[in-house]
Amino acid sequence: MPRKLFGTDGIRGRANAGKLDAFTAMKVGQAAGKHFLRGAHKHRVVIGKDTRLSGYMMESALTAGFTSVGMDVILTGPLPSPAVALLTREMRADIGVMISASHNKFADNGIKLFGPDGYKLSDADELAIEAEIARQQELAQAEHIGRARRIDDARGRYIHAVKQSVPDDIRLDGLKIVVDCAHGAAYQVAPTAIWELGAEVAAMGVSPNGLNINDGVGSTDLGAIKARVLEEGADIGIALDGDADRLIVIDEKGEEVDGDQLMALIGLSLAREGLLRGGGVVATVMSNLGLERCLAAEGLKLVRTKVGDRYVLEAMRAGGYNVGGEQSGHMILTDHATTGDGTIAALQVLVALVRSGKPASELLHLFDKVPQLLKNVRYDGADPLDTDAVKQAIADGAADLGSGGRLVIRKSGTEPLIRVMAEGDDGALVTRVVDQICRAVEAAA
Repeated sequence: MPRKLFGTDGIRGRANAGKLDAFTAMKVGQAAGKHFLRGAHKHRVVIGKDTRLSGYMMESALTAGFTSVGMDVILTGPLPSPAVALLTREMRADIGVMISASHNKFADNGIKLFGPDGYKLSDADELAIEAEIARQQELAQAEHIGRARRIDDARGRYIHAVKQSVPDDIRLDGLKIVVDCAHGAAYQVAPTAIWELGAEVAAMGVSPNGLNINDGVGSTDLGAIKARVLEEGADIGIALDGDADRLIVIDEKGEEVDGDQLMALIGLSLAREGLLRGGGVVATVMSNLGLERCLAAEGLKLVRTKVGDRYVLEAMRAGGYNVGGEQSGHMILTDHATTGDGTIAALQVLVALVRSGKPASELLHLFDKVPQLLKNVRYDGADPLDTDAVKQAIADGAADLGSGGRLVIRKSGTEPLIRVMAEGDDGALVTRVVDQICRAVEAAA
């Protein structure tokens, strides 16, 4: 059965409109609460959020929903998604909720749900919650309505936890690091954790006003941090997104280092220490062929999944892997966290930087990327991928690329977009194939 509300990363959309108004948020709280009302213990939910203006509305609506079915609510205020996952486990909660639209601008918002183990919910759980939303909920008797309380030490708990991922013999003294928090959820915790480990921190994107999250800053808008790294003469730049579950690094020359290069660095570092599990790394179909070839040269494999960090994590858990992620910067290191954590990933990069004694530009560029091109085509109405003309264009493109290239066509899980990606050693051919398919999709849209 297809999901109507949940996409590849929870529920996401325009805030206060459509499926993300206050009424829907309340119903999600009621349905998720009902789904996790198991056992005779007192039930509780941890709710965190990023810095969007609509977070206040969503937080209140979700609180109303959960308490109305008898769940107690713990409110953390602005906190990264992985911190909510951590606190859900630590506080023995039945469910965790993160209110965020990740790297999207302020007008969007979203609801991400974590189970009591701190992992994102399975497809089966999300389908069950959707089914609950459609039912008339049985509300708690007056004496069993839940209570809500706000905790003040959530940030400190998370800072302590992420610092535990750094070996005791590592200090960051002597490093100057630009940390860009995208005016988002990590605006207090990430600079503090890195400073406490000894680094000189130049923080940016740390003045949220409810409207400026991911606006000209953060992991999806790198111009400002590249300029700041050069201006400061910094050793490295760390760019997080709005909910701090993804990371992009900038080297001391102002060059971008994406998730593929970071997975190669962390995976190979752990392999040389005998700590890499599963014999390889898990990534999505979007990761560059250069990563696959780099790992293969060291006798390691790259396991590919559908796009979405939840699918990466599912494959990691099934195969016993401890390193996975996405080219976009989601980094999942299960030795330290149950979900993508940009701050923890950044700390592992900084550990490698300290141990190597090399400049970031030398350490972090481990392979040459195979030419890769991704374009998005917006559509209205029917799915263009169902048309014969588009199917033929895709078949022709795959044939042109041959066995030495890859073609990935998919629908976005959060927007009405068709994403067309191709890669191969011939850059001109890759561009031609992508453009031909995009034209066919546009004609059918």
